[in-house]
Amino acid sequence: MRTKQTIIEFKHGFVLSGLDALQPAGSYRVDVDEEEIEGLSFLAYRRTGGILYLPAGSHAGDCRSAVPLTLAELEAAVPSKA
Repeated sequence: MRTKQTIIEFKHGFVLSGLDALQPAGSYRVDVDEEEIEGLSFLAYRRTGGILYLPAGSHAGDCRSAVPLTLAELEAAVPSKA
């Protein structure tokens, strides 16, 4: 298992299954979890899920939140380069 960190840009507001409200457009950090595909003659990985990090709000005491992403949500948010 490995985790790759990426920044994605949402051009429009969005909602995910783990969120109660519409999130504003902007740049968000995503940690993408991948597992090695065994039995191949070369090294390859497949995405298994991820975590989207929401920035802290503008109020003192607000903390950053991490929202788990399903594989379908992850693939829609971070398209594969293959």
